[in-house]
Amino acid sequence: MLRSTFLHLPGIGPATEAALWREGIRDWAELAHALPERGGGPYSRERVAIELAASERALAEGDPAWFGRRLPEAEHWRLYSRFPDRVAFLDIETTGLSPYAGIVTVVTVHGGGSTRSFIAGEDLEELPAYLRRFPILATFNGRHFDVPFLEACYPNLVAPPVHIDLRFVFYRLGLSGGLKRIEERLGIGDRSGVEGIHGLDAVRLWQEYRRGSPAALDKLVRYNRADTVNLEPLLVRAAGDLERRLLGASLLASA
Repeated sequence: MLRSTFLHLPGIGPATEAALWREGIRDWAELAHALPERGGGPYSRERVAIELAASERALAEGDPAWFGRRLPEAEHWRLYSRFPDRVAFLDIETTGLSPYAGIVTVVTVHGGGSTRSFIAGEDLEELPAYLRRFPILATFNGRHFDVPFLEACYPNLVAPPVHIDLRFVFYRLGLSGGLKRIEERLGIGDRSGVEGIHGLDAVRLWQEYRRGSPAALDKLVRYNRADTVNLEPLLVRAAGDLERRLLGASLLASA
């Protein structure tokens, strides 16, 4: 999808991008070839040519942040298929809905071939340094909850420059509601051993652990890891569906 993306180029918005697709221009090379034949239009041919060359360099150098700075945040999902190993899937557990009325208890980061959970009172302070390994973040509602909560609790935390929030990606596909509801509707995700556990249970499990139950912490970590690991197949599904919707619609329109 990234090579079919033109939104990051100067003067090209959603309508122009869709028009290019309908004309059969589906990637950067085709657009570069077509530029000399096009009129001035809504964008500068020279500037677009320069940015196309810069796009190729950024892709060759493996720099998703370059595209993230130029694409609307709602379109960051387009980067996933090109940089799947650079994504940190993240989910947090807390004792409240605000960093001023609760704490972060467990955070799991899944990506780059491994899954690691950080626990308050053990190694949670290592999270900011660990996250710096990843240029892309994927969450579910993390734009409004996970990231602001973490930033308030850990002032030295710098979130990855690219953020794919699956809550809003699925909303574009007509699926709303919480993470577990979407998992159930799509039949995606594995919750073996933590079936039926929800957010309030996570608070209770942390309280039980603090009262001396190692089993409660084990269940809480497994629950948080399920929330996190399940984001990966969900993103694969969502990105594929959106790509087919966008590019398929332009094919139908040009038929």
